[in-house]
Amino acid sequence: MTKLWGGRFTKETNKLVEEFTASIEFDKELALEDIQGSMAHVQMLSDCNIIPKDDAKTIQHGLQVIQNKINAGDVEFSVAHEDIHMNIEKLLIDEIGPVGGKLHTGRSRNDQVATDMHLYLKKQTEMIISLLTEVQSSILIKSKENVQTILPGYTHLQRAQPVSFAHHLMAYFWMFERDKERLQDSLKRINWSPLGAGALAGTTFPIDRAQTASLLGFDKIYPNSMDAVSDRDFIVEFLSHASLIMTHISRLSEEMVIWSSQEFQFIELDDSFCTGSSIMPQKKNPDVPELLRAKTGRVYGNLVGLLTVLKGLPLAYNKDMQEDKEGMFDTVKTLVGSLKLLAPMIHTMTVNETKMYEAVSKDFSNATDIADYLVTKGLPFRQAHEIIGKIVLYAINQDKYLLGLTLDEYKEFSPLFAEDIFKLLQPKHVVGAKKSEGGTSFEQVESQLALAEKLLYDAVPSS
Repeated sequence: MTKLWGGRFTKETNKLVEEFTASIEFDKELALEDIQGSMAHVQMLSDCNIIPKDDAKTIQHGLQVIQNKINAGDVEFSVAHEDIHMNIEKLLIDEIGPVGGKLHTGRSRNDQVATDMHLYLKKQTEMIISLLTEVQSSILIKSKENVQTILPGYTHLQRAQPVSFAHHLMAYFWMFERDKERLQDSLKRINWSPLGAGALAGTTFPIDRAQTASLLGFDKIYPNSMDAVSDRDFIVEFLSHASLIMTHISRLSEEMVIWSSQEFQFIELDDSFCTGSSIMPQKKNPDVPELLRAKTGRVYGNLVGLLTVLKGLPLAYNKDMQEDKEGMFDTVKTLVGSLKLLAPMIHTMTVNETKMYEAVSKDFSNATDIADYLVTKGLPFRQAHEIIGKIVLYAINQDKYLLGLTLDEYKEFSPLFAEDIFKLLQPKHVVGAKKSEGGTSFEQVESQLALAEKLLYDAVPSS
């Protein structure tokens, strides 16, 4: 039999079955992690006197040769050997002879693949945290340039109150900060070692699971061998966090699409992040933020897909779990690519301060400040709210904005109005007056930026 597990079988595997069940086309992504896990495993087998030390050295040398060939692109994996584990073991035996077959002593593909995925996801999670920091840095830089830039703040996509553009952008900084915290917390669960759990019940060999965990940089070992080989919570958790990150990316992308439209003209995206039309020569399409918005759906799909795979599985390992990898790989690729584009797109976008200021000068987003003004004069807020509503309706009917009304017109609604109302209604004054902690006043925004800068750069280790 050509299969490494073929001793019990009397027939060759049907070719269609072989192709259908093989995972090598996607799990070859785990090749280096598989070798890393094998290196630790064989070292432990040697130290525990389970295999001769000379055999262990031969195996380690063979694994290193294979790793070098993989890095050089000189390895072709075969569907006939099903998955990355059997492919590498076959390559090892071809390289060093039958002694390569001793590598699999005391382990199963079940704990082997789980180990590979823990190692892979740990590396990718750490990289994604770093990429999120780069996005935050771009947001922070652009925000520091635009503390005094004012634009309408929206609720229900209706103009609500004017805010500092820096304040608006920094909302995304804090979203991504929470994303980083979630990923950092998830590392505690990713960093568990399943190696040594065997197929599901452990092994009769006197292995040292703590040693392999230490060699691989894991913090803990799974205390239950059945849980170790069947746990995919750490992947579900990653996909969940990735989905939320993509939600935040999508929300920011949506704003970029809106802001860069002819109707808004609040920003202009750099040409390097846009494309043109094949028929309309005037077009500059925000394709990158549009695709970032769209790719959110595929990440959601990967999360729901894995949850659906797992929902009815009995313990311990089942072939269904082969479907855990493609969605994970696709999510990593999508998320990494998205973050690598987002940071420079923010950094290079041009902010149109004039258009933003024109927008807040021709709306009723300062209405709340008039209500607050009357409250300071002793009027209950609810009564002030009603008066301002009537003033806004009057102004709309007169085709005016609040700054366009005269003092006499204001006094028709309340004798409490005085000349100081016109200073209060200026956009810069409206924004500057929101001095509550976390508010949009320029002083509060500066404090927020200082906090963010300290958080961001104190957390980055010096080189």
